[in-house]
Amino acid sequence: MKGAALSAALFGGIEGGGTKFVCAVGTADGQILSETRFPTTSPGETLGRVISFFEEQMRRHGPLQAIGIASFGPLDPRPDSVNFGRILSTPKVGWTGADIVGPIRAAFGLPVSFDTDVNGAALGEWRWGAAQGLDTFIYLTIGTGIGGGGMLAGKLLHGLLHPEMGHIPLPHDRARDPFAGNCPFHGDCFEGLACGPAIEKRWNTKAENLPPDHPAWELEADYISLALWSLACALAPQRIILGGGVMQQPGLMPLIRQKTRAHLNGYLQSPAILENIETYIVPPGLGSRAGVLGAIVLAQQTLA
Repeated sequence: MKGAALSAALFGGIEGGGTKFVCAVGTADGQILSETRFPTTSPGETLGRVISFFEEQMRRHGPLQAIGIASFGPLDPRPDSVNFGRILSTPKVGWTGADIVGPIRAAFGLPVSFDTDVNGAALGEWRWGAAQGLDTFIYLTIGTGIGGGGMLAGKLLHGLLHPEMGHIPLPHDRARDPFAGNCPFHGDCFEGLACGPAIEKRWNTKAENLPPDHPAWELEADYISLALWSLACALAPQRIILGGGVMQQPGLMPLIRQKTRAHLNGYLQSPAILENIETYIVPPGLGSRAGVLGAIVLAQQTLA
């Protein structure tokens, strides 16, 4: 599909999060015509609401060409796998083994693409946001969980399954931070130490209730910067984008930049880090819409 036909086409985008789902109908240039958000409950109830939304929007706006799904995981994004379109082992109760793609395909008979929520957000940022013009970058979301995606040499990161940047191990000084960790699989991995629920359990209150001068934020910046140190050395990204609810805390981003540069200690001899760290570690250009806009790009790519 090219030219005028593509510009007039409509696509569906689904950002499936562990806390909420976002669904939208949009155009190839990223214009959102309609959007809805609702809590993630059971797979049947949640996907039922997804299907109802798109049925209503197709009556209002006309047919869709394809639907893209950017979902929480772990998941199987390999189209040739018997588990394609399914959530794998997840701490989200009731969702292990859930088929996400099957019910959507059955309801609409359209091409459906499927990837992680963070790869979806990375794709949106690459098309319209903070990663425009780049071919190797990382997108991390730090919120209810921690996930990472991005591009390497112009292609979304995939391999055996998909990246799990939130589950890398970090140095854990138990004298300073005796918290055992929140991850049911690994205890004190990156996600286990630094996600929103870990902050809440460690300090017995939600992260948004902690004042800017609370010691929680110094510790949080330490953990995030340790992870960025590892990822910057391993993947050599041209930029690192940090999204998610935890990153809404004022003052956290400057601390992370400062600590990441200190950890790298001059080893990566690039002006991007040595002189321009403010444009190397950045917030999403698309804000909270990165994921659902990326899902719309995923949908478009099924027709390429």
